[in-house]
Amino acid sequence: MSPVNGLHHVTAISSSAQGNVDFFGKHLGLRLVKKTVNFDDPGTYHLYFADEVGTPGSVLTFFPWAGVPSGRAGTGEAGLTQFAVPRGTLDFWKARLEAAAAAPVIDETVFEERRLRSQDPDGFAFALVESDDGRPGWASNGIGADAAVKGFRGVTLTLAETDATKALLTGLMGYSETERDGNLTRLVSPDAAAGVVDLLHAPDQRPAGQGAGRVHHIAFRVADRQEQAAVRETLMAEGFQVTPQIDRNYFFAIYFRSPDGVLFEVATDEPGFATDEPVATLGEALKLPDQHEHLRPLLEKRLPELVV
Repeated sequence: MSPVNGLHHVTAISSSAQGNVDFFGKHLGLRLVKKTVNFDDPGTYHLYFADEVGTPGSVLTFFPWAGVPSGRAGTGEAGLTQFAVPRGTLDFWKARLEAAAAAPVIDETVFEERRLRSQDPDGFAFALVESDDGRPGWASNGIGADAAVKGFRGVTLTLAETDATKALLTGLMGYSETERDGNLTRLVSPDAAAGVVDLLHAPDQRPAGQGAGRVHHIAFRVADRQEQAAVRETLMAEGFQVTPQIDRNYFFAIYFRSPDGVLFEVATDEPGFATDEPVATLGEALKLPDQHEHLRPLLEKRLPELVV
């Protein structure tokens, strides 16, 4: 099958749509590239933050369910989302995160990469990793192009057992093991900017519980529906229960569970986020899937107005 090309997006649960805009838009400097609704729960926003155009590998999305209880960290989840930032900018980012009253900002080195680890107000755990990443990022809100977040570096999966997920990623999805340090194993997708998946072996932790601050699923990247169909066919031949290809307006998606319980998606680069609004005004207007367009008058009254 055609191997995946690193990450496409990460989707998490939050308790406040405006809180997402304030933290990830204003403090982290990501661009709100799409303001739409949850396909299965249209009374809830689905917000997409990314670089200027929503390049796959830079897209962080949220289901902001107001009042949802906090989730519980544990096994069977993506416990840490890693972003790439330019080398020499961590002092800038540490001061910025501390000024934003983020959770404690921890300076650490993992696999010889210096990074800052912190959390948003909901407890969503992230790291800013120094990298030679050549992607342009999005300069805004006092963050220059020389410091802007480039996109994802990768994710860390917290697992009770790691062997089966490692076999899936290396045997079927094109990843290779590059390093190991104690209970942490690094897998890398060749030639992918957002290509890191770290496996954290944590057999003594309890299972994660979904809620605010937890990652709902991670999506891997393929070019188009033909490559996605090949991935689906191979996964199903190996016994995985995989959904049909689903049209998500800005990409096509298939979903399945990893052997250790993490919800995986494989998403296409096509057609992208500028299909229903120009790049210059991405994220400004509420965009609805066709099946929910008849609800627009109701949704425009129900959904909270966002100050971007």
